[in-house]
Amino acid sequence: GWQASMKSGSLSYILPCNRLPVQLISQVRVYTSNGQKKDLGSEGTNGSAREETLHKVETGRQDTTNAGQKQSSLKQPIQVKVKAVLKKREYGPKYTQNNFITGVRAINEFCLKSSDLDQLRKIKRRSPHDDTETFTVYLRSDVEAKSLEVWGSPEALARERKRRKEAEIKYRENLFRNQRLLWEYKEFFGNTKPRSSTAAMFFKGPGKVVMVAICINGLNFFFKLLAWVYTGSASMFSEAIHSLADTCNQALLALGISQSARTPDPSHPYGFTNMRYIASLISGVGIFMMGAGLSWYHGIIGLLHPHPVESLLWAYCILAGSLVSEGATLLVAINEIRRSARAKGLSFYQYVVQSRDPSTNVVLLEDAAAVLSVAVAATCMGLTSLTGNPYYDSVGSLGVGTLLGTVSAFLIYTNTEALLGRSIEPEQLQRLTELLESDPVVRAIHDVKATDMGMSKVRFKAEVDFDGRVVTRSYLEKQDIEQLLQEIQQVKTLEELEAFMLKHGENIIDILGAEVDRLEKDLKQRNPDVRHVDLEIL
Repeated sequence: GWQASMKSGSLSYILPCNRLPVQLISQVRVYTSNGQKKDLGSEGTNGSAREETLHKVETGRQDTTNAGQKQSSLKQPIQVKVKAVLKKREYGPKYTQNNFITGVRAINEFCLKSSDLDQLRKIKRRSPHDDTETFTVYLRSDVEAKSLEVWGSPEALARERKRRKEAEIKYRENLFRNQRLLWEYKEFFGNTKPRSSTAAMFFKGPGKVVMVAICINGLNFFFKLLAWVYTGSASMFSEAIHSLADTCNQALLALGISQSARTPDPSHPYGFTNMRYIASLISGVGIFMMGAGLSWYHGIIGLLHPHPVESLLWAYCILAGSLVSEGATLLVAINEIRRSARAKGLSFYQYVVQSRDPSTNVVLLEDAAAVLSVAVAATCMGLTSLTGNPYYDSVGSLGVGTLLGTVSAFLIYTNTEALLGRSIEPEQLQRLTELLESDPVVRAIHDVKATDMGMSKVRFKAEVDFDGRVVTRSYLEKQDIEQLLQEIQQVKTLEELEAFMLKHGENIIDILGAEVDRLEKDLKQRNPDVRHVDLEIL
């Protein structure tokens, strides 16, 4: 029924079984991370255990014989082995001292000079910026040691940090006084390096439309005010208030355009593009409060306390001139929107509703409302001249106020939607998703978000599941396979295996980072609207 055999100095017993024989190995070796081995169950130490096992085997043999079962042949036995595993490493603060730190952070955080860093070890790493491939970093432990060498003790370094912090706070308190010094420095710097002028923005595109509107509406306000003083017409007063509101709002738009061109700073890393939407939003509120509110008020007063209207001849002449000037500004705005919409592949209506260019939208809607309001005012004033009833003139003032209120509500709604951060069009989002999924290195993408930051600037975010096999193959294609094979053959101990895996594992992580940079660059090149890309690795 059973056989005993000696193999390599270890005793193994084979149990009879109908389906699966079991081989018990008395000698077990356990490997630790330091390469040592321990023998358990040797003949000198486990003799009594073997006798007990032998007794169990004999009992099983008798039970099998009594049952009448016969074993005709034996299958290959299964050997139980214990795998060698690495001991889990505990990472403490000393390990993080080997992290890399940039030169700017080393100078700011450890109060060093650029000359102090020249003596430290320089390490080239993959750059996170698009304009450079590599940049220089330093070991944090080297920087800390250098700071202690320069300042003598941690206490002295802490005192220097405190002193610089106090100086920074004092500088911020005197920021207004320092603005003049900064301006003078920029003026001097501008003589040696060309800078883009903000004034150039007002000679083309939306800036040109806004400046033309400011000039025309300013002249219209002056002449309408004279006509109202001469005639006392409520409709003419509403028209004068309307032109004044348009002039003030468009001056506010000009301020928003100039502020949106400011360079991003640490406090505003994504720039000041939304200043155009903020200015347009305030403009919409101003139209409602100043234009619609005063027009309604004057119209209601005219209904409650009507008074006769003087000769309207001059009023008609001024309204005709206003119609021509407002119409000219309206045509300039329409042509600019058509050109921009054609460049973006959108229809005129889509471009206006989506508020792609808030400044031009405000000019378009204000001038359209101005043309309609001139028609309403002229009609009501004509009815008043024909009938002698001043109520028609007051009704005209209410009509102009209602028209301005509608325009202001539309501007408030569209600019609020833009400031809240709405998503891009589903078709555009689908194109971005398909571009990522078609790349061999990407296995799947999840949680895709694309936010319109305004002025055709899109921020794209996605969680990417990378294919580790493709990333590893990309790394192997850049290696000498024969040399890599020799390194593998030289691995004999666990320490050598750990060193081999750590070396190539770090290189593979660098390859993964390079793949992320490549995907971000492809997204930006094929979709110019995408300015910021955040890819998170799953």
